[in-house]
Amino acid sequence: MSGRRAVVVSGVRTPFVKAFGKLLKADTIALGVSAVGSLLARTELDRSEIDGIVWGGVILPGLAPNVGREIALDLRLPHSVEAHTVTRACASGLQAVTSAVSAIERGDADVMIAGGSDSTSNAEIKLPQKVVHAMAPLAFGKASPADVLGVVSQLMPISEILPRRPRIAERTTGQVMGEAAEEMARRNEIARADQDAFAARSHHRAAAAVRSGRFDEEVAPVELAGGQRVHADDLIRADTSEEKLAKLRPVFAREGTLTAGNSSPLTDGAAAVLLMSEEKARALGYTPKAAFRSFSYVGVDPADQLLMGPALAMPRALERAGMTLADADLVDMHEAFAAQVLSILKMLASDAFARARLGRDRAVGEVDPARLNVHGGSVAIGHPFGATGARMVTTMANELARGDAQTALLGICAAGGLGAAAVLERV
Repeated sequence: MSGRRAVVVSGVRTPFVKAFGKLLKADTIALGVSAVGSLLARTELDRSEIDGIVWGGVILPGLAPNVGREIALDLRLPHSVEAHTVTRACASGLQAVTSAVSAIERGDADVMIAGGSDSTSNAEIKLPQKVVHAMAPLAFGKASPADVLGVVSQLMPISEILPRRPRIAERTTGQVMGEAAEEMARRNEIARADQDAFAARSHHRAAAAVRSGRFDEEVAPVELAGGQRVHADDLIRADTSEEKLAKLRPVFAREGTLTAGNSSPLTDGAAAVLLMSEEKARALGYTPKAAFRSFSYVGVDPADQLLMGPALAMPRALERAGMTLADADLVDMHEAFAAQVLSILKMLASDAFARARLGRDRAVGEVDPARLNVHGGSVAIGHPFGATGARMVTTMANELARGDAQTALLGICAAGGLGAAAVLERV
């Protein structure tokens, strides 16, 4: 390593809104363009200073999967601004940021933009492969009109070729994430009432952040065709309560505990982070907000506890940073499900888990609820898959820059049995 330190200069995100709602007409590229464009406008960065873009995404457009490069082109950035797109399921946004950090600290770049976006509203409906294989000769002009009847016969019965609703399921297990989280809740004895209490707290803290203006620094409006503007998150419910949440029915199992209220909703949105070498930031007149002390990515067996990754990644990130859990002033954990976060908290506090999974004699420690997700999390704010990691970095960097905390520990679970974590420190 060169001894250089990459710093977070600024971060901007679009409003996070309910899928198939206000941002229906904005695909993942348009959302990314909006976030990055707002970031450039707010920071007044000379575009010639940008070396590259690293972008995260999960629902990538089939004909333009390198979303990062499309953002650069749509914004008419200098053609020298290279760009690539990464995908690590729900940790894609954090992966993009730490990839940019690594590039800067290696000396490969001075100024990078990193982030992520996803538009569930614009997920592509895939044709069954049976249709693709049968129609290929016609599509490529390698079949005569006389062959049409033969092609049609291959498509029967019609029920097998109709487009199906996308199902966010594990390829190796067939489980959707909510089903895996239900198993996690049962194994870790996470009660429905505790999940609802956690979800209510997430909404209340996010609503308080909105009222206080905490999010004003990070949220920028999206301009839509026809002059329409989407200017605020629309999933946060300030008036929700444990009593209201208790009335909702389980959605993943008949006798389950996970509901629409204690699970993160399908969301459209984007987030972008401006990173520089510390020397470059100061030379350009910017005040750095935070730097990465460490980060860690892990994998676990998807058939075991699919979403337990943060319980392994967070201790590893702390160890690499030379810290203990008690040293972290803030803990920000992605809330795929309230049950998943509560399970991770139990694991971190368990001596038995530490011995079995971490090779340690004693538990990592207990997280003070007052330090956890201080401005709410994905259950309340929403979760555009590729954007959440960059949102978390932005929120925590802003919080550290205010001077009340020195360090923040981030944790993210992701499909495929992946986990991610990072330690941010105030600059």
